[in-house]
Amino acid sequence: MAIKITDECINCGACEPECPNGAIFAGGDEWMFSYKTSLSGTFVAKSGLTADVNAGQDPVSSDYYYIVTDKCTECVGFHDEPQCASVCPVDCCIPDEDNVESREELEIKKGTLHP
Repeated sequence: MAIKITDECINCGACEPECPNGAIFAGGDEWMFSYKTSLSGTFVAKSGLTADVNAGQDPVSSDYYYIVTDKCTECVGFHDEPQCASVCPVDCCIPDEDNVESREELEIKKGTLHP
């Protein structure tokens, strides 16, 4: 399951540097697949999104920090728990019930982001 940031976010930014996949961005900021990954060229995400890895993508939120589901692995392959949730002072980094993934699926996703 991916992690999401709720609207209770206070925009402190504590989560962003902790993400090993570069899946967290400030509200209103474009995101890209290449940020903090080993990707190059064109990438096809699990969601089906196909993009040049260096192309800016539309922000998921304009108001507060957000997590790109196609890049979130819940820190599988890096840490024992999601680092965003462990450092969040207001506990707004929670499991995304709309994007449930098994540990095996998260390991595969990690492998595609860091080939």
